[in-house]
Amino acid sequence: MSERILIAGAGPAGAATALAMLRAGLPASDIAVLDAMDGVAETMREPDSRILALNAGSCRFLQSLGVWPALAAGAHPMRSIALSDTALAAEIRPLSLGFEADEGEPLAHLVPLGLLQKALRAALAGASVTVRPEIIRSLREEGDSLLVETNRGRRKASLLIGADGARSAVRRIAGIPVHGWAYGQVAITGIVEHSGQHHGEAIQHFLPGGPFALLPLEEGRSSMVWSERSDVARRMLALPPDELRAEIDRRAAGWRGTITGIGRISSHPLSLGLARRFVGPRLALVADAAHVVHPLAGQGLNLGFGDAATLAELVIEHLRLGLDPGDPALLEAYQARRRPAAAAMAAATEGLNRLFSNDAGPLRVLRDAGLNFVNRSERLKAMFRQAAAGRGAHEPRLFRGEPI
Repeated sequence: MSERILIAGAGPAGAATALAMLRAGLPASDIAVLDAMDGVAETMREPDSRILALNAGSCRFLQSLGVWPALAAGAHPMRSIALSDTALAAEIRPLSLGFEADEGEPLAHLVPLGLLQKALRAALAGASVTVRPEIIRSLREEGDSLLVETNRGRRKASLLIGADGARSAVRRIAGIPVHGWAYGQVAITGIVEHSGQHHGEAIQHFLPGGPFALLPLEEGRSSMVWSERSDVARRMLALPPDELRAEIDRRAAGWRGTITGIGRISSHPLSLGLARRFVGPRLALVADAAHVVHPLAGQGLNLGFGDAATLAELVIEHLRLGLDPGDPALLEAYQARRRPAAAAMAAATEGLNRLFSNDAGPLRVLRDAGLNFVNRSERLKAMFRQAAAGRGAHEPRLFRGEPI
């Protein structure tokens, strides 16, 4: 078989990349999407309670793909953020830094991962793109195409897009190394119920074991992202429900009243990873296949959607000019636009995690002074607001709500 564009991975980033090209006029017959996990029964998969914080740029991207109407009813706006930096034993956790969205557009929307995946897959099916359960075995450049061997035969493509996750088979087969390390932390996620109202505010307590965040859903409910040292996380996850609820309530510090209930909990080991290259011969990596960052800023999938929108824009521009979508110049342009952004986010989250996970007294005094300084500066708060909302000088067109 032969396609112009072959996408490995039908998760959010892979599906969004395909839809962006289809919306720009690429025929469905020119795209094939493979996913090794397609068809695996849901009962065989790990339960996942993650809620995604999609910034304003990602929301505009999903609107341009025609997917947002299927998400809107289950999306909850995040209108402000409050940060604190205290020891776990502290009875009072004062605000260290807080900022609100500009008028009109929230900083982000909270959307369940499962709902997003379902909406994107439905959009692919509606565009007559079938996700095929194939596993890529090898790659070889052959003239003006890439020969891809799968468990079901051979395929040829002008461009292969690796969107197959943090353990990307495409990246491994292409021989692209990854720089990074495990954090020794686990993200414990779940939905919690509380007696107080949140009014669209997200809170994040920087604690010595890692940041603890509550993100607004319906009033009285929040999405929890609790980063903790691996040994402590194991002990927490083994607790009876009432004792686990008490530990969550202790970390929430009364900012949402009392934690009254907890839903399904899932856990995810945390690591940092940055591919040495985002491209290879007739190959581009997007999202977790290219970069994995700490969730403390909630920007992982937003970065991935930025990759998808940028790559789709470059590919469509080349095809309209009658050029090869696997052109090395296109791939280098993609890497030049996206790798610096991913590297900057990786460095920022790594630095913040190290800085705030250190409970040394002098360091705490210095960082608290820094947070208070930022909190008093409207200019600096505006910069934080812009970053949280995903606005920047080098946004792809689809992030600005403009067609390709």
